[in-house]
Amino acid sequence: MKPFTYERAKSPADAVVALARNPGAKLIAGGTNLLDHMKLEIVTPQHLIDVNGTGLDTIENTPDGGLRIGAMVRNTALAAHPRVKKDYAVLSRAIVAGASGQLRNKATTAGNLMQRTRCPYFYDTNMPCNKRDPGSGCSAQGGFSRNHAAVGGGANCICFFPSDMSNAMNVLDATVEVMKPDGTMRTIPIADFHLLPGDELPVKEFALAPGEMITAVTLPKPPGGKHFYRKVRNRASYAFALVSVAAVIQPDGTGNITLGGVGTKPWRSAAGDAAVPKGAKAVAAALFANPTATDQNQYKLKLAERTIAAVLAAAKG
Repeated sequence: MKPFTYERAKSPADAVVALARNPGAKLIAGGTNLLDHMKLEIVTPQHLIDVNGTGLDTIENTPDGGLRIGAMVRNTALAAHPRVKKDYAVLSRAIVAGASGQLRNKATTAGNLMQRTRCPYFYDTNMPCNKRDPGSGCSAQGGFSRNHAAVGGGANCICFFPSDMSNAMNVLDATVEVMKPDGTMRTIPIADFHLLPGDELPVKEFALAPGEMITAVTLPKPPGGKHFYRKVRNRASYAFALVSVAAVIQPDGTGNITLGGVGTKPWRSAAGDAAVPKGAKAVAAALFANPTATDQNQYKLKLAERTIAAVLAAAKG
């Protein structure tokens, strides 16, 4: 690990000022992702800004009946919150499906949203990777790609997005609150927060401008219906999804579906939601209208269809 300096921010405003004062600095909260990257020298920040004392660890009701979740709320606390379990059950189930109890105790809401890929080529600093070293190439293209994205890939990257929580936030139409370097605020719809890799370098993963910081995630009023999070993986726990389905299905058979594991970002479309009453085959056809699968991960397209079918069957009771 490279040497670095460290400071603690007392407020979100302190944190963004510190970011502006230290170009190339990184914010650290739970550190469950960042510290691994620093140990492997995937990233080598010269300065860390600790945001654990910024007061962003509360969960509050909003005037319109929704829920505002502070950026520093730990995954364990969020999954166990009474309103989340009652009104946003898909979120609670998605969080519990991810990682381990120890990691969920440390991981934060904002950090989970900004999880970086678990692509083995990203973690191996001896291998070309456009996310780690822009312009070096993508080793997964033509390499081992069984776990990679089957949709949403670009010329520069085909890695899958790993966060379970983000899939649930996506299907619930959450909004991400962000503080800009000048201290003013803006909001980003969750559908626009995670970016496709595209054909430009460097590969940009999140819709944050330099120096911006997530302060909260807001959920709209409860959607009702039945909530599901079904995760298919290589082993029963502590594994990333090959395919996951976050779904909210209404009594009349309509609903919203977001897929995880298959795409370079949480994968949802208006056409996919509209096809829910027509069944799993129609939903899959809408979601996978333009697949980018390799020979090794083509299986994810059929596996996703079958997993959607299982969720829709469960919704019918």
